[in-house]
Amino acid sequence: MGTITGRKRADGTTAYTAQIRIKRDGKVIHSEAQTFSRRALADEWKRRRESELEAVRASGKPLAKGVTLETLIADYVSAAKNVTDWGRSKTADINRLKVSALAARDATKLTVQDFMEHARLRRSVDGAGPATVLNDLVWLRQVLMQAAIGRELPGPLVALDLAREELLRVRVVAKSRQRSRRLTADEQSRLLAHFASRDARAQIPMVDIMLFALATTRRQAEICSLRWADVDMEKGVAWLDDVKHPRHKKGNRRKFRMLAEAVEIIKRQPKATGEAAALVFPFNSKSISAAFTRACKLLGIEDLDFHDLRHEATSRLFERGYSIQEVAQFTLHESWATLKRYTHLQPENVPER
Repeated sequence: MGTITGRKRADGTTAYTAQIRIKRDGKVIHSEAQTFSRRALADEWKRRRESELEAVRASGKPLAKGVTLETLIADYVSAAKNVTDWGRSKTADINRLKVSALAARDATKLTVQDFMEHARLRRSVDGAGPATVLNDLVWLRQVLMQAAIGRELPGPLVALDLAREELLRVRVVAKSRQRSRRLTADEQSRLLAHFASRDARAQIPMVDIMLFALATTRRQAEICSLRWADVDMEKGVAWLDDVKHPRHKKGNRRKFRMLAEAVEIIKRQPKATGEAAALVFPFNSKSISAAFTRACKLLGIEDLDFHDLRHEATSRLFERGYSIQEVAQFTLHESWATLKRYTHLQPENVPER
């Protein structure tokens, strides 16, 4: 029933994952896994759980009885390993769910009220926003969807879906509010003046990075990952690896269009040395975000973050007369439904035709 596999961790040590799967008529009806630092511990856990499950099967009771939500989350994490890569946000969300009060509960007995109480506590005690708590429900639904199929345990999924609908209705949870913040000409002038006064003695050339973001619609992490080898200055295009995508996190290599001013910004960047030599902007993306936030606070500019520059750049492209299809060559959005979230045209900027 069980197998043990070893894999190297980032620190060089080996982790041993013991996995147990039970099939009936060629279909997996039960699956669980745990990871240990020593193979002997993995062997012991596997032998103990196989014995326990065998006894449950012999008694005629369903295997899902008594399974905790924490175990179902472990199933979900194990199934995703080596199959899909998660971003930092999802990984943090899943880890938080693993240690929540809900995780220790018997998943077969979870009710609509249990899920609603979890959401209310996240709002009132943890101070989480409605969109953040909705993310909890999204990940829980994925966990319970797998349990409904792999363990033939549909009950918790039904309860969660009912709870989600009610929580949305009473606005305990909600989808993320779409931002419509535009960078004003005065704010741009003040920010560039501030960065110009400090760039000569600072490591990060924030003037060029800000202007590059406005000329390309690129996110800060994408700017910091741009490689010299992937820039074609003659054609005004460049390539990016692992471009952000709702489903494809790795291997999503895309080519994007650049305005002439973006190419000129690249040309004036000095070549770094050592490991950073391959990068056009060899800086930490978090440092860029932090520098931008500090500048806004110092200048009294409210409710503006670096990512808003992507919204601003996209809107400016439309105002210059580019079509939806053409703007998408800059932003790399695959549909108008997602692209329009970054478009905040002002009525007075729509020309008479």
